[in-house]
Amino acid sequence: MKKLIKENRISIIIWCIFEIVAISLFISTSKLFYLLNFTYIGTCVSLGILMMKHKLKYARNFVQIGVGLYMLVFLGIICRENMQLEGFWYYLFLGVFEAATIHYFVAKIVGPLIFGRGWCGYACWTGMILDLLPYKVPKGERKKIGWIKYIVFLFSLTFVGALFIFKVGNLETIMFYSFIIGNLFYYALGILLAFIFKDNRAFCKYICPITVFLKPMSYFSYIRVRCDHLKCINCKKCIRNCPMNVDMLDDSRKRKNGTECILCAKCINECPKNALRLNKF
Repeated sequence: MKKLIKENRISIIIWCIFEIVAISLFISTSKLFYLLNFTYIGTCVSLGILMMKHKLKYARNFVQIGVGLYMLVFLGIICRENMQLEGFWYYLFLGVFEAATIHYFVAKIVGPLIFGRGWCGYACWTGMILDLLPYKVPKGERKKIGWIKYIVFLFSLTFVGALFIFKVGNLETIMFYSFIIGNLFYYALGILLAFIFKDNRAFCKYICPITVFLKPMSYFSYIRVRCDHLKCINCKKCIRNCPMNVDMLDDSRKRKNGTECILCAKCINECPKNALRLNKF
């Protein structure tokens, strides 16, 4: 039993974190939704990591679709909750700690201290589609246009702030349609950039405003990819195949693009000597 727990500790840690959140919110709010919501997400993610450990080919796609469609279709379209950045600002300005504010707090503000940008790799509904495109391994060097995401971030904040400043009516309707339009725009732009740069994750690197929250917290991530240098033969297949251009051979927190790792385990699967693994530092 101890051996089984040790071998699957990452999956267990992830599941326990989401279950603690689920139970805590259920007790504090008496809303069954939070118990079911976070239990479902945590189970999907931990199960996906477990499947990846056994090298099942479409394990991560299973998680992305399971969580991504739930967030996009059920919460976003059916329940009319804006789960984009605009929704976070909207509920934050209303002083309401639920929906998008809880989502961002758990997945994108505090969560990255545990699992870094794992949300990008396993639950993002934009990445869910982009990872199906043909350019899974980026071609060429990373472009120096990452500053664009800060502009998008400020635009999102300004847009929602202006709605409140000018006391625009029907805010819930505006938030719903901004969610629909915003997602359609993100998908179109993400697909276009993938083909222009021959890189499925180009949108995540240069445009996605959520990374403004994720990057500083991901620097201190508890769960990371670590290299056993006694096994490593320096073939650099891990670096060449990383969708986020991370230098996995450097164990320091200052490694190149270190805060960009989405825990997709592509590097682990490509290593011919099994020198890489998901582990704590």
